[in-house]
Amino acid sequence: MNGRTTVAGRILQFNEELAETTLELPPEFTVINPFSGPQKERVREVTTAFYNKYYDDDKPRRLVLGSSPARRGTAVTGVPFEDAKLLESDTRVDVDGYAVSLPSARFLHDVISRYGGRGKFYANFVMSFVCPLGLVRTNPKGKEVNCNYYENKKLLEILQSFLVNALERQLAFGTDTSVCYCIGSGENFAFLSKVNEGQRFFQRIVPLEHPRFITQYNRDREEEFAEKYLSAFRGQDD
Repeated sequence: MNGRTTVAGRILQFNEELAETTLELPPEFTVINPFSGPQKERVREVTTAFYNKYYDDDKPRRLVLGSSPARRGTAVTGVPFEDAKLLESDTRVDVDGYAVSLPSARFLHDVISRYGGRGKFYANFVMSFVCPLGLVRTNPKGKEVNCNYYENKKLLEILQSFLVNALERQLAFGTDTSVCYCIGSGENFAFLSKVNEGQRFFQRIVPLEHPRFITQYNRDREEEFAEKYLSAFRGQDD
């Protein structure tokens, strides 16, 4: 299969819509949009190759949702939570020099490997975000730092309709809505749960601790958290 009838086509169409998205944010906040930024042509090449490799079918998949793309990760590559070297290997597109491998990606791809590998995992899941565009905040020292959509009340109010619409659009991938996995068991899970109470997008939302929280603050418990991820993912398998 190919074209817009596949999951790959739907995801790529969503990315094209994001490329046209503009958001008016408070002065200290900036959007990083990989689909319309300076690397947009290479991002299009990478994402097209990646999604056509793993999603060239019409099979329903479950969503795994983080909060928003990291400014030196997905906000540059366009592929959620992907390790740069693995992405390069998959797509045969040179991503060196504009993407970095992060501890979060390392942890997740260890889980993916133990689940059965990339082919099996991506056949069952789509990894994405509640806020699919990157956000940065300029701190008092004038340095840009990663920012989450929920960190500022005014920012969240401005983004609210965009976030709800983005979630609804991602259901159009052909999503299995019986369960959604939320990466981030704190504010991200709280917001997603609140939206779901009103919209009923998913029958159930399973919270999972963020890999950054695991790798930075709980390295001695990585095995425990990896098993929690695997148990959650395998719990819905046929």
